[in-house]
Amino acid sequence: MSAIKFRSKKAHPKWDKYVASMKYAKYVLFHPFDGFWDLTHEKRGSVAAASTYLFLFLFTRIMQLMFTNFQFINAPLQYINIFEQAASLLLPFLILCLANWSMTTLFDGKGRFVDIYIAMCYALVPFTLIQLPLVFVSNMIAFDEAAFYTVLMSFSNAWCVMLVFVGLMQVHDYSPSKTLIFIIVTIVGALIIIFLLLVFFSLLGDAASYFISLYREIAFRLY
Repeated sequence: MSAIKFRSKKAHPKWDKYVASMKYAKYVLFHPFDGFWDLTHEKRGSVAAASTYLFLFLFTRIMQLMFTNFQFINAPLQYINIFEQAASLLLPFLILCLANWSMTTLFDGKGRFVDIYIAMCYALVPFTLIQLPLVFVSNMIAFDEAAFYTVLMSFSNAWCVMLVFVGLMQVHDYSPSKTLIFIIVTIVGALIIIFLLLVFFSLLGDAASYFISLYREIAFRLY
C-alpha cells in the first residue's frame, strides 16, 4: 500500500514542481531579497509558473478595462480589442526583458534571459493580487470612496516596481546604485529596440508596396 502511495506522489514530478514554483511567489513577495536569489540561483522558479503569472497580469488588465466601474476608469468598451490590449503590454514587457539581457555584457550582469524573464514575471504578482479584486470592489463603492481605491492601486504598482528593482539586483548580483543605473540604461535600450523595429517594419512596408506596385504595372502592360 505504501509503495502505491509513493508511486502516486512521484507520478507527476513536473506538475509538482510547477505547483511548488507557483506557491513560491508568496515567499518572494514578502522576502524579496532571499526570494529572488533562490528563485533564479537555486532554481525555485520555473518558466511555466512565470508565464502563468504573466498571463494573469494580462488577464487582470483586460478585466480592468472591461469591468471596472466607469467612475474609476474611462475605457470605451465598444473600441476595446482584448488581443491588442494584451499585445500592447506583452510586447513591451518582452522587449524590456530582451533589452535588460542585452545590456548584461556592458554591465557584467550574471543573469540569463530566462532568469530575467522569470524574475520580472514574479514581480508582477502584486498587480494581480490587489488589482483584480479591485475590479469587483469598484462596483461596490461610491465615487466619494475613491481614495481607498486609488491608494490600493498605487500601492500595488509601487510594490511591483520595488520587486522589479530587487529582482534585477539579485539576478545580476548588483549593488542598489548599479541596479538603478542599469534599469535606466535598460529603458533606453528598450526604446532603441522599439525604434529599430519601427524603422524595420516601415522599410518592410515600403518594400512590399514597391513590389506590389511593380507587379501591377507589369501586369497592366502585359494584359
